[in-house]
Amino acid sequence: MIERLSYLYPEIALFVATCLVMVLGLSPVKESRKLASGIAGLGVIVAGFLAYFTTPSGDNLNPASGQTLLPYLAQYSKVIIAAVGFVMLMLLAGTVDRDDEALIAKGKAKFDPLRSNRAEFYSFYLFSLTGLMLCASADDLIWLFLALELTSLPTYIMVAVSTSANRGREAGVKYFFLGALGAAIFLYGFALIYGATATTNFNEIHAHVMQRGVDSLTMIGMLLAVLGVSFKIAAVPMHFYTADVYQGAASQVSAFLAFVPKTAGFISLILLLSCVGWGYGSTASISEPAIFGTGGDLPSYLRLMLWVMAALTMTVGNVLALQQTSVKRILAYSSIAHSGYMLVGLIAGPGDGSFTNNGLAAVLFYLLCYGTMNIGTFAVLAALERREAGADGSREIDSIADLRGLCAKSPVLGWTMTVCALSLLGLPPLLGFFGKIPLFTSAISAGEIPLVIVLGLNSAIAAFYYLKLAFAPFLESADAGAEPSQVGSEKTRVAAGWISALAVITLAVLGNFFMNQSAKAGTYKPAPQSAQAPTESKVSDAR
Repeated sequence: MIERLSYLYPEIALFVATCLVMVLGLSPVKESRKLASGIAGLGVIVAGFLAYFTTPSGDNLNPASGQTLLPYLAQYSKVIIAAVGFVMLMLLAGTVDRDDEALIAKGKAKFDPLRSNRAEFYSFYLFSLTGLMLCASADDLIWLFLALELTSLPTYIMVAVSTSANRGREAGVKYFFLGALGAAIFLYGFALIYGATATTNFNEIHAHVMQRGVDSLTMIGMLLAVLGVSFKIAAVPMHFYTADVYQGAASQVSAFLAFVPKTAGFISLILLLSCVGWGYGSTASISEPAIFGTGGDLPSYLRLMLWVMAALTMTVGNVLALQQTSVKRILAYSSIAHSGYMLVGLIAGPGDGSFTNNGLAAVLFYLLCYGTMNIGTFAVLAALERREAGADGSREIDSIADLRGLCAKSPVLGWTMTVCALSLLGLPPLLGFFGKIPLFTSAISAGEIPLVIVLGLNSAIAAFYYLKLAFAPFLESADAGAEPSQVGSEKTRVAAGWISALAVITLAVLGNFFMNQSAKAGTYKPAPQSAQAPTESKVSDAR
């Protein structure tokens, strides 16, 4: 068990930072309280360095130290989690306690630890990132379940406390109850997988499947697990909460939701699917109609479910986004559509291992691209605020009309929205284009031509609303009767948007390094057919 510690140095660093933040955030001394965000950022940076330099990968792995099916996944995933997570921290400044701190600074109020939320808010942020990194380290169903819940539970509270408006609390309640439903579904699936294989270890589950094939109980468990985890990525049919929660939460917390649970979900799906493998073809479970393509190597039931889920997710997300005037709801449905795009990569599988033909590498690289692009759009919303609070008590801007003429009023924010929206569309030569191309090429190489057509059509549909977001800031003038807005006092939010826009351009130029790293992270090494599996008596006992 001591070998597992080498996987956990980044998580230990985050936990230490969390403990410090919980203490400093409750200090009666203002200077100490202000250190909470800095300590959180330092913890994330240290975790990123530890992830790169200490996480075992490749030949350093053995079954006792972790899962060996995807030997480079943990290192790559933790590094991009730390990188994107640090920029997201810049967005979170001033989310809680801003009004209270202003009153305390003016001498109109005294510090009350019962009313202060700073310590808890930044601690929940760190706990959620810790859970996300633990997902990447998982080699066991129980470990994965606990990691997913550690990722998700803090986000429910972050949504509820992110704004003083009642809609934030409503969004938190919706998110919590639907999240509990998703957790119950995938946990039941995990239980069925254990009942069929007599083990919760990924390596042993895979060895069992390699020796005995995918029996009906394993497949039912896998289908339920995939369905439950699809809540984390907001895929159809587990997508209904997304728009309401994104709109109800503060913009900076919505940005956090768009990356952290989604990344946890896709890492979990990759790990789960690796247990049954991409090497079985349409193994006699059902005969698929020709419309579903010819190249999927997953077991038939699983591949058919993912195929339908991918097609519906990208289509529903894009079509519903067309009908929105709220920027946050547009981005919420856009997030659903992007999950559909990435499901295409899961269906394509690892291919021949090269970046252009490796669907897993395409998904992992796209998670980095999406996290980078998405920060910029939400940073603009988070940085701008109305001069007077609205009827619901919120000062946030949210409509496309609020973005008109933004380039003239605040060029940095206006061009940030334009560049990031065009990148989300996939316009060359921006980062989103290079992120989306491998999804196409890997699916084509896997023979999933019908799914590629659906992907292409949906990318065209998305152009309609992304171009509205991109052109409103600099092609249109502000409405004469529009509510006045201004750049808020939290300058780090503007800096986060600027970093995001700059990364969208520079990573497109320097993308080869990250593409190579994602190709390595997507390397799939299944056990040989002769691998040992649990004996029949052990399986019977488990059942």
